[in-house]
Amino acid sequence: MTATWWSHALFYQTYPRSFMDSNGDGVGDLDGVTAKLDYLAALGVDAIWLNPVMVSPMADNGYDVADPRDVDPLFGGIEALDRLTDAAHRLRIKVTMDLVPNHTSSAHPWFQAALAASPGSDQRERYIFRDGTGPGGIHPPNNWVSIFGGPAWTRVVEADGNPGQWYLHLFDAEQPDLNWDNPEVFEDLEKTLRFWLERGIDGFRIDVAHGMAKPPGLPDMEVIRAEVLLADMDDDPRFNNDGVHEIHRQIRRLFDDYPDAVAIGEVWVYDNEQFSRYVRPDELHLGFNFRLLRADFDATDIRGAIENSLAAAEMVGATPTWTLANHDVDREPTRYGGGPVGLARARAMAQVMLALPGAVFVYNGEELGLPNVDLPDEALRDPVWERSGHTRRGRDASRVPIPWEGDAPPFGFSDNPDTWLPLPPEWATLTVDKQIADSESTLSFFRRAIELRRDRPEFDGLAVEWLDSPAGGLAFRLSSGLVCVLNAGRRAMALPDGELLLASGALVDGKLSPNTAAWLV
Repeated sequence: MTATWWSHALFYQTYPRSFMDSNGDGVGDLDGVTAKLDYLAALGVDAIWLNPVMVSPMADNGYDVADPRDVDPLFGGIEALDRLTDAAHRLRIKVTMDLVPNHTSSAHPWFQAALAASPGSDQRERYIFRDGTGPGGIHPPNNWVSIFGGPAWTRVVEADGNPGQWYLHLFDAEQPDLNWDNPEVFEDLEKTLRFWLERGIDGFRIDVAHGMAKPPGLPDMEVIRAEVLLADMDDDPRFNNDGVHEIHRQIRRLFDDYPDAVAIGEVWVYDNEQFSRYVRPDELHLGFNFRLLRADFDATDIRGAIENSLAAAEMVGATPTWTLANHDVDREPTRYGGGPVGLARARAMAQVMLALPGAVFVYNGEELGLPNVDLPDEALRDPVWERSGHTRRGRDASRVPIPWEGDAPPFGFSDNPDTWLPLPPEWATLTVDKQIADSESTLSFFRRAIELRRDRPEFDGLAVEWLDSPAGGLAFRLSSGLVCVLNAGRRAMALPDGELLLASGALVDGKLSPNTAAWLV
């Protein structure tokens, strides 16, 4: 059986508004991505994953979609996406897009029609409208909270001017949840999927893939908790309901008409058996397993994350996936302690990730070792900041634009100094140009690591064998011969026998330094 292109692919997550600005408005766009495709080709990526570029009021940076079958002018319109797709394909780089099936924008024509219609109407049945509780329906239908903070329900004013029903939004109030019990919803999604697949898009990352189906009766939450991404979802009625799997089977049946396209689920589910259901042979091709991302820089924790991720995939014969970063979480150098230690650990963890069998996802700027940015309050754009009453700063710190060149902000990202998020002056040492010229830079390290992963047969193994290692250490061998060693302890470690291919930092007297990883054959 021929392996699928995505089974060992390196996906590069491009956050378009932060990648490259081609028209000087301070916001990155699709022609900016096209202009930097040679950079991505030199890095060695197999595919791009684009965060949402569909028509949107941008209440949540594009995850509030008003027209799923067009590209927002902010990003250059649909012609810019066509230019990007054609240019990427010439470089043998696949292009995948974000799909947002859990909700729409409140500006979507469907939702505007629902607001104008009466309770019980066909228009409202596309969403989740309910009568309130208490006298005159004054209270929400249940106690669910929004992921972004505050209640998950908003009350509408009816045509007669009186307070009326409530609608559900697990995220921002401008992101009303769709009613996936209504067949019209999948019919419209099918139109969207076929529209883009016929246009040459190579697949989709499915946002909140564990969230579309809601439990019968919408029971109250036992534990009221807003923050979801790093929490255990197994007891949360808002997510991971059984009905979601028939939705994914419907999606997979459509994808079977496009055998070279890939469906990738964002699955914040941690129980191995529960996770495995999303990547059964008749459901999604790939599912983001976030265990490695969530692991502390601790050998036992990292090994447990790897073992569980492999076990979940193996249960159903699926391809494992690995990621350490994305637009929703803190960047690794910050997460692993900050400063030189945080960066050293981030490089070491990247080397561990790139050694593992399966598909890998790298977030733009990860290859530069970018940390979080401490942004001033007035610069924050994430709706989490406002909805949480300024108690949670949101995700902007990991979304600051890429520094390309020069000695001062905006470092070649834009001709406009007023960028949508400000770049810090201290990134002058982290620009792409400076790192390309430095053989010891994080970018040079990533390029070398990705090249080895792509070209050496020792990376082809699918099985992982754990090797003995001292306390604080971690070592495994792929069935194809590669040995990966990580020193998460405090003392230098002796390396196993073999030829050293690459280390994430300098050796000390031939030993592996703390916060460092190595590959041997």
